[in-house]
Amino acid sequence: MRTDLENKGLSAASYRFAIVVSRWNSHITSKLLSGARRALAESNAAAVDIFEVPGAFELPIASLKAAQTATYDAVIALGTVIRGETVHFDLVAENAARGITEASLKTGVPILFGVLAVENVDQANDRSGDSDDNAGYTAAVSAIEMAAVLADISSENSARSSSAK
Repeated sequence: MRTDLENKGLSAASYRFAIVVSRWNSHITSKLLSGARRALAESNAAAVDIFEVPGAFELPIASLKAAQTATYDAVIALGTVIRGETVHFDLVAENAARGITEASLKTGVPILFGVLAVENVDQANDRSGDSDDNAGYTAAVSAIEMAAVLADISSENSARSSSAK
């Protein structure tokens, strides 16, 4: 799947973003971060702040805190969990996904799930390359779109409230 910002006409010029990125598996997450930064730069994001956490398990709490500041229009959570020989993979991947979802629903701020849960390093490399299929890039594109959608919904509600008076 190729995501093209120009074809969508997306602009992030009025939106602020936080990127929360895991240092664990940094040989992969650094490439996810590069992809996210590229997508936001291509769309002229107003501001991007980056926060590092130790691992994917810590992404939900940092994403929640970023969303609670009311500073950001969207938060992008980036991490990589590679299957090993124990159930640790399942616990980390599942709880990262659940925690990020809960944080987004609790705050009403879109928190995009850019966490790779892969079987091996080759799969991680495939999803973190220089193309627009980079999971960080696609998470950032989704963050831009969600910021715009929620802004539109808020505008519609404000317009309806004003016309009802």
